[in-house]
Amino acid sequence: MTPFDIAFLFPGQGSQTAGMGAELFGQFADEVAEANEILGCSLSNLCVNGPEEQLGQTQYTQPALYLVSYLHSRAISSDTEKPAMAAGHSVGEFAALAYAGAFSFSDGLKMVAKRGEIMSHVTGGGMAAVIALDADKIKEVFADKDLTGIDLANFNSPGQIVISGPAAEISESLAPLKEAGAKLVVPLKVSGAFHSRMMEEPAQKFAEFLKDFSFQETSIPVYANVTASPYPDASSIPETLVRQIHSPVRWSDSILAMRSAGADTFEECGPGKVLSKLLRQI
Repeated sequence: MTPFDIAFLFPGQGSQTAGMGAELFGQFADEVAEANEILGCSLSNLCVNGPEEQLGQTQYTQPALYLVSYLHSRAISSDTEKPAMAAGHSVGEFAALAYAGAFSFSDGLKMVAKRGEIMSHVTGGGMAAVIALDADKIKEVFADKDLTGIDLANFNSPGQIVISGPAAEISESLAPLKEAGAKLVVPLKVSGAFHSRMMEEPAQKFAEFLKDFSFQETSIPVYANVTASPYPDASSIPETLVRQIHSPVRWSDSILAMRSAGADTFEECGPGKVLSKLLRQI
């Protein structure tokens, strides 16, 4: 294996679990202390001991995943095994960018903490994973049932699309989607309608917050959720991260683009194996 065919993948919300990062925190004591200071609480303790309910609240989930995923990427990277490219699913994109040097570890954590905070203020939303039903058929169901508030949020694989919108409409869509041929429709345990139009106001607030940060060129290509292509330059980073909050995650297209660019080995940096399982479906 050469170092030129490895891609690092950084997971998003849904991968968090109590106990994550326990094997990393002693190895990166300085970063852990910095993270705890920035957050004003023991983020590392929350990662290891939970409670799960608090860890599942987006204002805690996002910085916790960022911390663990970034440290994991540092731990498995070496002079002989460095990735040629990277991508992160939703909030995972921040850890990918930090690893690639677009901004410092501490700046990334501040961004993610703010992102989680402002997104947590939008209530009344929900998400569900639709298995084995294509996008056109899903849209047809929404049109027939006048479910006008739901968006297609995550294109995770050819067989899995995540929908996002008002919780009441998500609930109303479950039975019609199954009747239309979906193998499964699984409501997700999330605290909001992420990557939907319900997140446009938080995105505007996040844009204001990012004005205080500087961004650098990435050391390796980082594929953006919004475009399924590498960031072209440093100046494109803040605008793209803002758009990502209310735009679909083009994950399947991103993986296909990385494979076309030469990636044939993928390393999941962070807790769980959600992205590794999706790889087998793409």
